[in-house]
Amino acid sequence: MFYHNKKLQYFTPPDNPDPIYAKKVQELIGGTFGEMTVMMQYLFQGFNCRGPAKYRDMLLDIGTEEIGHIEMLATMIAHLLDKAPINMQEDGAKDTIVGAVMGGNGARDSIMDVMAAAMNPQHAIVSGLGAMPADSVGFPWNGRFIVASGNLIADFRSNLHAESQGRLQAVRLYEMSTDPGVKDTLSFMIARDTMHQNQWLAAIEELKADGLEDTPVPSSFPDLPDKKQHAYQFLNLSEGTESAEGRWAKGQSIDGKGEFEYVEQPKPLGSEPNPPTPDPRLHGTAMTPQVPAAQTLTS
Repeated sequence: MFYHNKKLQYFTPPDNPDPIYAKKVQELIGGTFGEMTVMMQYLFQGFNCRGPAKYRDMLLDIGTEEIGHIEMLATMIAHLLDKAPINMQEDGAKDTIVGAVMGGNGARDSIMDVMAAAMNPQHAIVSGLGAMPADSVGFPWNGRFIVASGNLIADFRSNLHAESQGRLQAVRLYEMSTDPGVKDTLSFMIARDTMHQNQWLAAIEELKADGLEDTPVPSSFPDLPDKKQHAYQFLNLSEGTESAEGRWAKGQSIDGKGEFEYVEQPKPLGSEPNPPTPDPRLHGTAMTPQVPAAQTLTS
C-alpha cells in the first residue's frame, strides 16, 4: 500500500515564469536518467527482491522518495509555465527570423536558435501548461530505461550509474538558471543525489560483506579454468600504448583472483568466418547459385 502526503519533501517556488527552462526541466522527469527512471528502477528491484529484508526495504524507501521528486519537479514546471506568453513567443520568433534576413545574417542559423530556445508546444497543447512524462525534446519516457535483473550487485551498480548521470544533469541545469527558487530546489535534489550515490556504494560493500555477491557478477558462476588466461588480459586494440599506464593493465586484478596482463599486439584466436549456406526458402544470397525454393519444396 502506498500513501501520499500532500506536503512536498522540499520546494521553493521559482521567482519568475520561464517556459523555456520548463522544457529543460523535463529531462529531469522523463529523460533516460530522470526521476521516472530511478523511481521505477528502484521500485521494481524492490518488488522483485528475494534477498535479505533490509535490501528490499531500502529499495522501496528510495523508490518511494523518487515519486516525491517527480512531484517536486512537476510543481516547478507548473510555476515555470504560469502565464506562459505563447503568442508573444511566436511573434518574437518571427521577428527574430525576419530581422536576421533583413540584416543580412544567416536565416538558417537564426531559425535553429529559435527552435532550440522555443517553448515546448506540447506544454500548451497536450498538458495544459503542466509537466509530462517525457524528456526535454518531447520523447516519451520508456520502461526500457530501467534495470531490474534480480542480481542485487548488478542492479546497485546500475543504480550508482543512474544517480551519477542524474546528478550531473541536475548540476548542469542548476548552472543554466539564475532563478533563486529554481536553484534552491535543485540544490536540495543535488544533495539527495549525493546521498544516493553514497548509498549505492555502501550497499555494494554491504552485499560483499554479507557474502551474497562479489566481482565478477554473477559471483555464483564458477571460474572456467580453460579460459582463465583471457579473464585478466587488457587488449591494446587501438593505436598507441598509453593504456598500458593504467591500473587495469598491471598488478593484481580487482577481484583478487588473477594478475592483469597488457597485450600490446593481440592476435586473433579464431579463423575467418565461413557462414553456412542459407535456407533457400529465405532467399538469401549464398556463395554459389542455389536451387529455387519452389523446386526444393516439390522435389
